[in-house]
Amino acid sequence: MLEIRELTRRFGEHTAVDRVSFEVPAGLMTGFVGGNGAGKTTTMRMVMGVLGIDEGEVRWRDQPITRLDRRSFGYMPEERGLYPKQPILDQLVYVAQLKGMGRVEARTRVQELLERFGLGERGKDHLEKLSLGNQQRVQIIASVLPKPAALVLDEPFSGLDPAAVDSMVDLLREHTRDGVPVLFSSHQLDLVERLCDRLVVLAHGRRVAAGTVTELRDAGVPRFRLVLGGDAGWVRNERGLDVLDLDGPTALVEVREVGAEQHLVAEATRRGDVHEFVRVRPALSEIYREATA
Repeated sequence: MLEIRELTRRFGEHTAVDRVSFEVPAGLMTGFVGGNGAGKTTTMRMVMGVLGIDEGEVRWRDQPITRLDRRSFGYMPEERGLYPKQPILDQLVYVAQLKGMGRVEARTRVQELLERFGLGERGKDHLEKLSLGNQQRVQIIASVLPKPAALVLDEPFSGLDPAAVDSMVDLLREHTRDGVPVLFSSHQLDLVERLCDRLVVLAHGRRVAAGTVTELRDAGVPRFRLVLGGDAGWVRNERGLDVLDLDGPTALVEVREVGAEQHLVAEATRRGDVHEFVRVRPALSEIYREATA
């Protein structure tokens, strides 16, 4: 497990990351979200040792992380690090060799991944000759050479078409099945909600929410949708509730007092037919907006 404890980073008078703590459990995908300038990239750079840590620590497998530990991680930085004027295959083989693979093994693994991402015939091309989306695919391949102990990926899905996203998702899931902890940042909240086991939300350099998507969706004030056989206007007068929306027989309410929902159902039943009474959980995008407001 990768642990981030009270990480803090200042640039002059500005605190970019302020005592941020969270865990990236083994075998799970953790999504890292926040607006521009929230501190995601700075946090990832501290995790990888690219930036120094002013306060706090990073721990790996219950021990302070070392340079050797970090060498076993797969890392995709915000600024991509491959050479635009060098052949793709040669670069990737070189990266794999730097991480301990033999040349023959490295070439086989690289070619396998190029084929997987639809780039099998482009190995001799210079990186700059590829589209931005295909350059991103090459960067992804570089981050998983050789098989990493952990993955730290800054916006890995940026610029990818749906087919490449699917290939990337399959690749990440293979690693999590092998027990690899995966931390990735993304602005694509629908993708984060679909993929992630856990979520960490940053705002203004601070962690403002963390947990599974289900935990975060259940953490707020409970909301319920009530659909009646007749007009629901009377719901406005019920105690312990805030009416968020009212349209004929349908009311959306927030429960502010314990037991108010049971009283609401009892009153609705006394007045007539109740067609529906269900809990309404917010979408991740709504949780994100509330957490970062």
